[in-house]
Amino acid sequence: MANAMKRLIPLLDRVLIKRAEAVTKTAGGIVIPEKAQSKVLHGEVVAVGPGARKDNGEFVPVLVKVGDRVLLPEYGGTKVSLESDEKEYHLFRESDILAKIEN
Repeated sequence: MANAMKRLIPLLDRVLIKRAEAVTKTAGGIVIPEKAQSKVLHGEVVAVGPGARKDNGEFVPVLVKVGDRVLLPEYGGTKVSLESDEKEYHLFRESDILAKIEN
């Protein structure tokens, strides 16, 4: 995964996020059908752009960093798939991220 992420660097205030996996089985061992699974609204930051630009050209740094867990909106983001990596990622603007989840 690290090699794939080195090739994909988000621009400006964009953040690349790997959504968490949906729960497919209950604690009792019951398999949940795909249609009944709730949408995953959190993920992990994989790559971060340098930040947005002000009118005078200075960068405003991004508030999240690689490895942070974040709360995401139900809709939005751009789906990104890399050829070398079969996982699915999403690109969000920093302003679209709802919150940072502390461990």
